[in-house]
Amino acid sequence: MESYLYIALFAPLVGSLFATLFSNSPKKLFVGVITSALLIVSLIASITLLMDVYLTETIVHVRMLDWIVIGNVDIPFGFVVDQVSVVMMVVVTIVSAMVHIHSIGYMDHDKSFNRFFAWLSAFVFSMMILVMSDNFAGLFIGWEGVGLCSWGLIGFWYHKEDIKRSKNIEESPYSTLSPYSSKSPSWAANEAFIMNRVADLGMLIGMFLIFWNIGSLQYNEVFSKIGTLDHGLIVAIAAFLFIGAMGKSAQFPFNTWLANAMEGPTPVSALIHAATMVTAGVYLVIRANEIFTVVPEVGYFIASLGAFVALGAASMALVATNMKKIIAFSTLSQLGYMFVAAGLGAYWVALFHLATHAFFKSVLFLGAGNVMHATNDEINIKKMGGLAKHMPQTALIMTIASVALAGIFPLAGFFSKDLILEVAYGSHAYILWTVLWITAGLTAFYSFRLVMYVFHGKENYDHNKVHPHETYPFVIAAMTPLAILAICAGWFEHQFVEMVTKVLPPLDIHVSSLTFYSLIAVTTAIALGGIIFAVVKFKKDGTYYSEQMKDRLCYKILANQYYLPHFWEAAVTKPYAKLSEFSWKELDLKIIDAIVDGIAKGIYGGGEAGTSMQSGNLSKALKWMGIGIFILVILVVAFGNLK
Repeated sequence: MESYLYIALFAPLVGSLFATLFSNSPKKLFVGVITSALLIVSLIASITLLMDVYLTETIVHVRMLDWIVIGNVDIPFGFVVDQVSVVMMVVVTIVSAMVHIHSIGYMDHDKSFNRFFAWLSAFVFSMMILVMSDNFAGLFIGWEGVGLCSWGLIGFWYHKEDIKRSKNIEESPYSTLSPYSSKSPSWAANEAFIMNRVADLGMLIGMFLIFWNIGSLQYNEVFSKIGTLDHGLIVAIAAFLFIGAMGKSAQFPFNTWLANAMEGPTPVSALIHAATMVTAGVYLVIRANEIFTVVPEVGYFIASLGAFVALGAASMALVATNMKKIIAFSTLSQLGYMFVAAGLGAYWVALFHLATHAFFKSVLFLGAGNVMHATNDEINIKKMGGLAKHMPQTALIMTIASVALAGIFPLAGFFSKDLILEVAYGSHAYILWTVLWITAGLTAFYSFRLVMYVFHGKENYDHNKVHPHETYPFVIAAMTPLAILAICAGWFEHQFVEMVTKVLPPLDIHVSSLTFYSLIAVTTAIALGGIIFAVVKFKKDGTYYSEQMKDRLCYKILANQYYLPHFWEAAVTKPYAKLSEFSWKELDLKIIDAIVDGIAKGIYGGGEAGTSMQSGNLSKALKWMGIGIFILVILVVAFGNLK
């Protein structure tokens, strides 16, 4: 099985290096085909490992080579394929493979076609390192690798200017207040990169504390000794590790970068911002569950923050008109659900929802990409409508994914989301349960608000400029496996639990059968209520509904994302810019540059003055020699006396 591990890990790297060879060349279709084929190879190897781990309960653990060996420090470059990492491997590779195939059609006319696939495959390789590493140092290398690749992919269209592009701003008259509504892809990429680096400092501190007190970063050694540390120290380790998770998974207050990252190509959103990178924070908490289990107070904070983000993000999606941002807010909300489960100790439930969510959310983003291509890159849902008759396959797939997201039986989202609500109720966290229950209704509403605006009702696009059409058949074929998994992934709950609880703690929640079915009933009821309300409100044209709401205070608050971007702009960005300008003008130019320039001028002036000594005149040369001997004698006498 070791050979399959290397194939799964390095096939994406080979694809990235191959695409890099042609990165400055005109579009080569075979670049997309070969990189996609290599991702399928990685997927097959991952599935083979999954079957082996499930059937034989064998854990594949390899030490590929020594990495950091200094004195007592011994950190190898090693990988482990166990019941947790293999689930992530399969999720990452199946979504990545389908996104690669979809991208062949989506990026068909882009002049940087080859460069895109180089970045995309490099991202998958970094993500595989992150999930397969057997120690925190290797995880951090993959962690930073996906950060770098996401920077390149979010800012892929860096040539776009930093102006208010009508297609990329909210329709609300208040959203133009946002300092983030008109930023370029480069700006969005830098924001995501910098904000994650700030959070990553917390993760590094947590790793330093682990190594300082345990002497190792290997998972097995750390988890076996973590209980011997002082409780306060464990709290600090868990808290600092979670800060890193907050940044990567865009939890408050690091949440603003996720919606702005929609400036990147839509397949990037499907891969990075739905299924892989943003779930890395959840994976970190799941992977380090033996640390967080020891400090339940930190776990409850994680759960509370997750519920807060779930409700807040869902509420922002209610009024958003940018199609990709609606789906991004949905991702943020579902990440909150995952953190609630992980914070309450239901780690396998969090992993289960991570997997099911990856399938229906990635296909939603890919469907959004189809719609954009069919409408000349329009992303304002109010300028769409009636597209179902022109794009029946995309409409069907996105509707299936929306039903799964709403948590309706028997689709995948029903099984994983209801489990999280059951965990919250069974843990007596009734406030958290109530928040998640309300969020479930909001999720169903905004999901079908998008479906109704885009695919049904009045055709609001310019018929002279927009001629909707279905995408390439092979693109639909790439989306189909994800849509099928969005339907049936939840059906394998029993097998999933049986496998992952070999590593993760089993769920110790006990509710009566009556309570269990009652919870399902009330959750399904509010989800169906949200769907029905959206269909009724937007079945013809929802413009009148938005016009009635836009002057209300709550609408203004939600349209401006609770004014959090404004807060960051006023409290951090502008003061930092002013401090930087002051440092440049007053410190750098007037002091540092002045000192350096003064020294340079002094040396240059001394050199200019000294040229008179090299006149070639013998009498002047003898005079300078005499002066030099005189000074030398004085120095010898002076220092000789001191001695």
